[in-house]
Amino acid sequence: MPRLLVVCLLLGLFIRPAAAFETAAEEAILIDLTAGTVLYEKNADLQIPPASMSKIMTAYMVFKRLKAGDLSLDDTFLVSEKAWRKGGSKMFVEVGDRVAVRDLLRGVIVQSGNDASIVLAEGIAGSEAAFADMMNREAEELGLRDSYFANATGWPDPAHRMSVRDLATVASVLVQDYPEYYGFYSETEFTWHEIRQSNRNPLLYRNIGADGLKTGHTEEAGYCLTASALRGDRRLVMVVAGLDSARQRAEESERLLEWGFREFTAERLFETGEVVEEADIWLGQSETVPLVVTEDTIMSLRRDARDDVVMTVSYDGPIPAPVVAGDRLATLIVEVPNMPTREFPLVAGGDVERLGPIGRLMAGVRHLIFGEL
Repeated sequence: MPRLLVVCLLLGLFIRPAAAFETAAEEAILIDLTAGTVLYEKNADLQIPPASMSKIMTAYMVFKRLKAGDLSLDDTFLVSEKAWRKGGSKMFVEVGDRVAVRDLLRGVIVQSGNDASIVLAEGIAGSEAAFADMMNREAEELGLRDSYFANATGWPDPAHRMSVRDLATVASVLVQDYPEYYGFYSETEFTWHEIRQSNRNPLLYRNIGADGLKTGHTEEAGYCLTASALRGDRRLVMVVAGLDSARQRAEESERLLEWGFREFTAERLFETGEVVEEADIWLGQSETVPLVVTEDTIMSLRRDARDDVVMTVSYDGPIPAPVVAGDRLATLIVEVPNMPTREFPLVAGGDVERLGPIGRLMAGVRHLIFGEL
């Protein structure tokens, strides 16, 4: 039958809710990427016009092909008349030119160029519409539940929608899975055809650890920003949307990130391979087997936490032998007041062979007479 082993964390932690955070953003989310924890959310699953923030998905489509070797930064794409004529933010590519992927990426990321986005889309998929279809298929694979792409630019379209949670998900994937290309997002300026443009991300200039990602603005969307910042070994990812001005966007974004770094800390509860508990074994040459974590177990906790963190080890026990090292046997459940419950897999830390026939017989007799396992 299932057996629950309750182990109280011996870190002297007590959780008191920090003062509630309020933001002028209509939609917002803040994630501690190091600990995989949502620290704050407001209307996080509402489908909204993402404006140019959806170019993060456009860049993701390119990064994925670069990493797979299907595309090179030195490859060049032809600039179509459609791309050249596109309004809004521009890289100022010229129709008929062939432009390298590395420059087009800077045009998209640093300059928010709609023209550069379309050149990439047409070069990869043949047309912007076909590229949007590819984006939607990729969104399903990424688990984006509240996103639909009608174009590669974020140009206003009634169907083109994302949630701030989905934006944070894509941003997190770029940070974690594509570090070799993520550096484009920290570049503060890019010059093309002797036209120098500065990165519109205001946090890059504020010395707070920010190193990406993308602003957005349309009349319907308001002023928006998807950003990430790294301090020491902690990384936060944030999205705000629906703000009234560029100044408010900068101030609210910085305030939310500062709050996340100040009020929370990422605590390493167990290191990879560390024993959490011993599980009982039935008919094994050892009576127990160590349960170990498969990766560093990190939780985001409020800095003023004390005494209320509870860890529970759950498994069906006793576990019948034989057991092979690495077998998934149990789950570590970590509960913290006012924070999402986290679950981590626990595996066997060693092999346990099954008892021979005589050993099994004796164990059965002891169980019948004394109730021993």
